[in-house]
Amino acid sequence: MPRAQPLLSSGIVRRARRLWRQYGIFWLGAIAVGLVAVLYARLIDWGYGEFRAVQREYVWAPLIITPGVAALAVWLTRKFFRGAEGSGIPQVIATLHAKPGEYGARLLSFRILLGKIAVSFLAILGGFTIGREGPTVQVGAALMFNLRRLYPRSNALIERQLVLAGAAAGLSAAFNTPLAGIVFAIEELTRSFEARASGVLITAIIIAGVIALGLNGNYTYFGTIQIGAHFPDLLALAVLLTGIVTGIAGGVFGWLLLNTARWIPAPLRQLHGERPVAFAALCGLVIAAVGLISGGTTFGSGYAEARGLLDGNQQLSVFYPFLKMISMVGSYLPGIPGGIFAPSLSIGAGFGNLLHMVFGSMQLPMLIALAMVGYLAAVTQSPITSFVIVMEMINGHALVISLMATALIASRVARMFAPPLYEALSERYLAPLPRPAPAPVPEVPEVDAPEPATEVTQANAHEPAKGVSEADAPQPATQAVVAQPSTEPSGDAPTDAPAGSSR
Repeated sequence: MPRAQPLLSSGIVRRARRLWRQYGIFWLGAIAVGLVAVLYARLIDWGYGEFRAVQREYVWAPLIITPGVAALAVWLTRKFFRGAEGSGIPQVIATLHAKPGEYGARLLSFRILLGKIAVSFLAILGGFTIGREGPTVQVGAALMFNLRRLYPRSNALIERQLVLAGAAAGLSAAFNTPLAGIVFAIEELTRSFEARASGVLITAIIIAGVIALGLNGNYTYFGTIQIGAHFPDLLALAVLLTGIVTGIAGGVFGWLLLNTARWIPAPLRQLHGERPVAFAALCGLVIAAVGLISGGTTFGSGYAEARGLLDGNQQLSVFYPFLKMISMVGSYLPGIPGGIFAPSLSIGAGFGNLLHMVFGSMQLPMLIALAMVGYLAAVTQSPITSFVIVMEMINGHALVISLMATALIASRVARMFAPPLYEALSERYLAPLPRPAPAPVPEVPEVDAPEPATEVTQANAHEPAKGVSEADAPQPATQAVVAQPSTEPSGDAPTDAPAGSSR
């Protein structure tokens, strides 16, 4: 009998350790993602509020503040936080599509996490047209990825599940859109569905969402729009025209970001390659000038402007979406950390306001909702994620069919101009790049090359990324191994099924 007790206690300890590895670590990460997402959102909102307060007091101040902040932000990113540039979603996609351990160590480290938050906060203090949702995806993925250290036998499967769940939970907590988090993981991040990871994914979204709701309360991002019981007769035509207009606009935006060598003058490309900090200051000056021309409406993510249009509390110029696009391109070119989700929604709202001149008999909020989903779908070319996000943001279930149709039309139109933006950018982190190197161009991320390898396993590894010409691609230092992660399960892997059970 005395010997039975130690055996029983040791069995309990082993069981507890196994449960901790399968569930506890993972739940801990999801809680951390929810907390950081909420605190990061509050930090960004506070920073933009401070900028607007200064801008209202001193109208011309952005001409000094914005270029200075741009120069400092680019210097910090290039000096200390390479891999934190842009929205962060391409980095997550690259990690998921390659070896998570190798690429995650470069693109999802704690250093990148801190740099993403700090430099994007600095950028919003300068009034840049950036959002926090894309960075929250990378931050969530980085938080979860670094928990792999707590697993005694971490492998590619565990790392991949952690990255995927963290990214989806980050988007869900940022927008308070749990369904969009699930769809985003399937459609944008992995382009596939794995039944084994479904429970892990949903659990992370639930936990992070509960934390966000507990701190922010239950809310919809843009409030609730009121749609009458009867749809207008011109709704079908409005869906078609809105999809085409926003599809063209979003496609042009993607083309501009992916093909800067074709439209930026050679002296400016040379300036970016030789003096990137000066190039960033010049972009900041353009953003400040556009902001002054627009009366300050193009600064920041554009959430307030989109919300004001939906609520009927704000009137914007018909030129607003075009000025906002200029500011958004200028904010993205230098390589400053910041997302494009919220600015895209704001630009879409501007196009909805513009189209109201054509469909004056329709409700303005309805047109704005259609245009928001259309432009977002055109930029990301992820129509399902786009309409689910907007539907949850406005509580617009009554418009679900119209939103779906607009998203599909816009994404197909945008495909005529450019490939999917996030995928094209992620391939630039992955693909071995041709020699010799051309002059640097702004949209190419400058990250450290992976370790040298003797072979390349990706079928098209010796070709430039899809939609990226050889003239646009930078020079590699080494070749890269791009391999799919192992699908062998581990006893430590987070799972939605109890230990020992079978599917």
